[in-house]
Amino acid sequence: MQLIAHIILREWKRILRLPVFYLVMLVIPGLLFSFYALIYEKKDAKHLAFAIWDDDKSAISRQLIFLLEQRETLQITRSVSSEAEVKDLIQKGEILGAVHFPVNMQKDIFSRHKTNVTLYTNAASLVPAKLVYKAVAEVIITGSSGAVLKKLVKTGMKPDRAMALANPIKLNSYQLYNSNYNYQEYLVPGLITVGMQMILIISSMLALNYEWKTNTMQELFELSNGSALLVITGKTIAHLVVSWFNFFLIAFVIFPFFGIGVWEATAKFFLMYTLLSLACLGIGMFISALFKDVMLSGDVALFYTSPAFVFSGFTFPRWAMPWYDQYYATIMPYTPFLDAFFKVYYMNLPMRYAQADIYKLLLFCIVMFPTALILFQRQFNTSKNEQEVQAVAN
Repeated sequence: MQLIAHIILREWKRILRLPVFYLVMLVIPGLLFSFYALIYEKKDAKHLAFAIWDDDKSAISRQLIFLLEQRETLQITRSVSSEAEVKDLIQKGEILGAVHFPVNMQKDIFSRHKTNVTLYTNAASLVPAKLVYKAVAEVIITGSSGAVLKKLVKTGMKPDRAMALANPIKLNSYQLYNSNYNYQEYLVPGLITVGMQMILIISSMLALNYEWKTNTMQELFELSNGSALLVITGKTIAHLVVSWFNFFLIAFVIFPFFGIGVWEATAKFFLMYTLLSLACLGIGMFISALFKDVMLSGDVALFYTSPAFVFSGFTFPRWAMPWYDQYYATIMPYTPFLDAFFKVYYMNLPMRYAQADIYKLLLFCIVMFPTALILFQRQFNTSKNEQEVQAVAN
């Protein structure tokens, strides 16, 4: 235990002294996390530029336009007169959508003929396009029911009976776990945690083989009595404590400052974060023990960690990906962490809902740490043999 304590203190000194460590582990996280939160400072998409193409110019079309103006999502900025004009404005980025009310729309409604209202959206901007569609669809459905209701009342039907015929089915919609479609609340925690995966793997990847680069491996060998177990244990604890410092920064500084996160689930977040940290440290130690060359191991770590956000299923469901992409997702610790994160953090469910994901993260630790231990002990033994040969030769 005394040797492990010495190795921990030594590693903390290296982290604070060497730029390659303190920049990656202590400076970059705070800047990066704040930058992510500031990107989505507006939190949700509102007042999206929208155009009206009204060929009917009737009382109903004017009423529908009035209802569209009341939608917080939309901001009517243009009145257009052709499809070509709509497409041109979308291509220039001046509007995100437009709606067309056809000629004789009111007449067709009152004569019980079908009428087609056309909505144009810029689907290249996927989320805004869906928000525009949602806002317009709600108005058109409401307006359509209102027009039918008005006509039925004019025939002498009682209002409650007319309402039952005009709108026989009422849909109640409840958006759970981000009901306001808040970008900051939804995306920032995911971006921060995937950033932590990359930071942890890269920093721990440097923990072992950077000793060769700084010519301090012999010192480490003597301090640990040639035990790879003591070295990996001490360095893992040292890096885990630093990762807890970053957790404190995330949960108690970044999240409260920007008003995001689920305070009640902080303890569960800490547990999942710790398991993610250990899994990432195990992978980093494995890469570091596998390759002596720092540049090569860095390339491997970046290649491994870079696609994590895409393959994790955060923005696109994994089951819809090709089988080989789904397989790649399973070999990254961020994937089970994200599944658990959604359950125990966003939904604030009990930990038992994340039991399978916890086992997967533990599996990374069970496989990676012993493998790294074997590989690094072999490096130690090889280095010792080379020194003995050199001593005999001298």
